[in-house]
Amino acid sequence: MDGCLKKSDYYFDLPQELIAQDPLEDRASSRLLTVNRETGEFSHRHFREIKDDFRLQ
Repeated sequence: MDGCLKKSDYYFDLPQELIAQDPLEDRASSRLLTVNRETGEFSHRHFREIKDDFRLQ
């Protein structure tokens, strides 16, 4: 991987029945799949936790 993203990198098959039709009442409860760039580990989290993924440099 050269670090450059292409629009085609985001093309994938997703069954229609897995696509949410209505937002959650509490949007912060939305689920989020994250990946640790250093370890490659995937984590199932909630959107309200997204701030934990940002680091000040």
